[in-house]
Amino acid sequence: MARAFRITPLISVAALIIATPGLPVWASGGGGGGGGGSMPSSSAPQYDPAVEYRSGIAALQEQRWKDAERAFGRVLDVAPKDANTNLLMALSKLGRDDAKGARGYLEKAIKYDPDLLAAHIKSGGVYAKLGDTAKAQAQLDWLQAKSAACAGTCADAKTIEDGLTEVKAAVAAGKQARINAAGLPAFASSADGDRAYIAAVSLLNEHHYGEAIAALKVSQRAFGPHPDLLTYLGFANRKLKHYDLAEQYYKAALAIAPQHLGATEYYGEMLLERGDVAGARRMLARLDSICTFGCAQSDELRRWIDRGPGRG
Repeated sequence: MARAFRITPLISVAALIIATPGLPVWASGGGGGGGGGSMPSSSAPQYDPAVEYRSGIAALQEQRWKDAERAFGRVLDVAPKDANTNLLMALSKLGRDDAKGARGYLEKAIKYDPDLLAAHIKSGGVYAKLGDTAKAQAQLDWLQAKSAACAGTCADAKTIEDGLTEVKAAVAAGKQARINAAGLPAFASSADGDRAYIAAVSLLNEHHYGEAIAALKVSQRAFGPHPDLLTYLGFANRKLKHYDLAEQYYKAALAIAPQHLGATEYYGEMLLERGDVAGARRMLARLDSICTFGCAQSDELRRWIDRGPGRG
C-alpha cells in the first residue's frame, strides 16, 4: 500500500527561470506540492521518493547495501516504473552478490527506459553470472550496435566502450563473473542534476522539447521521480503529441504528490487537447479544492476550458 508523503513549500527562483505563457513557473502553496521553479535538490518534499532516492544513492556509494535497498524500496512503493530506481535497486542487490535478485530489477529498468545504458551493461554481467549465455550475448550485441552507431563521437561513447569491455569479460568468465556494483558518477551529483534542470526549463521555454527531455532525464538520474521533473517530462511529451507517454508522467507525478498544482493543471490541459472536456473539468475541480482562495493554475485551466477543446 502506498504511503502518504508530506510536501514542503517550494522556494521560488523566478529570477533564474523566465517563464513563457505556455510554461509557467509554478507557485508554491495551495496545500503544498506546488511545482517547478526551484532546484530539485532543495525543493524535494520533506519525506518523498526524491528524498529517499538521494538517501539510497548515498548508501550505495558508501556500500551500505541493505540501507540502499530499503531506501530504493520506499521509492518503488510509489514509483514502481521509475527506471533509474529499478537500476539502483539492482546495484544494491549486486552489492550483496545477489545476481538473481538483481535480474528482475534490471529487466524492469530496461522495460521502462530501453536506452538506459547502465542497465544493459549490468544485465549482460548478471545474465553471464547466472549462466544465461544467450541473454548475455544479446546485451553484448545491443552494446556493439550502440558502439557502431556512436562511432566514438556521441556523448555516451566512453560509457558504451567501457560497458562493452565489462560485458565481454563477464561473458568470458561465465558463472565466475564479478559484477562491480559501486561507483556510478552519473547518479552522484545533485549540482549536475540542478544544472540539467535549469537547462531543461530553458529548452522548454525555447520549445526545444526533445532536447529538454534529454536534459530532464539527466536531472532525473540525480533526483529520481521528483514530481516537478515528472510534470515537465509530461509537458514536453505532450507538446510533441506523445499523449500516452505524457499522461503516464502526469499520473506518476500525481501519485507521488496528489496536490501538485502544475501536474494537475497540465494534465487538465492535455485532456482538453484530446477532447476530454469532462476530464479537464475534473482536474479543474481538483485544483479548486486545493486552492481554497484561488491560484494561477486554476485560473489558467478555467480559461482553457472556456475556450473549448482541441487547443494546444
